Amino acid sequence: QVQLVESGGGLVQAGGSLRLSCAASGRTFSGYCLGWFRQAPGKEREFVAAITWSGGSTYYPDSAKGRFTISRDKDKSTVFLEMNALKPDESSVYYCAAGRVGRAYYDISSYDYWGQGTQVTISS
Repeated sequence: QVQLVESGGGLVQAGGSLRLSCAASGRTFSGYCLGWFRQAPGKEREFVAAITWSGGSTYYPDSAKGRFTISRDKDKSTVFLEMNALKPDESSVYYCAAGRVGRAYYDISSYDYWGQGTQVTISS
């Protein structure tokens, strides 16, 4: 029943910006953490950002801090990821995910639901 549908991916030049959206449906996400991950071919899935649905606390890895911003609109049941100053090595499929709070927000095993992903390509 739970669906996470990403959108907003595409081609952007190095140094440019992109805003991704994740439409979440199928349940109330109170008590959940919503996250963004990315995965390039042949590489492990990498944590990008996370936000608690209820309180809006945000978390980022060092690679994203200062450049990426995660947010959510409770009324629209949508999570956003704004990415600035994009680098070519950040070309990946970007996924949104949802998991219960209280677990490691940076660990893919903490998430129960995943979207299909949206392709982001940064040209050099």
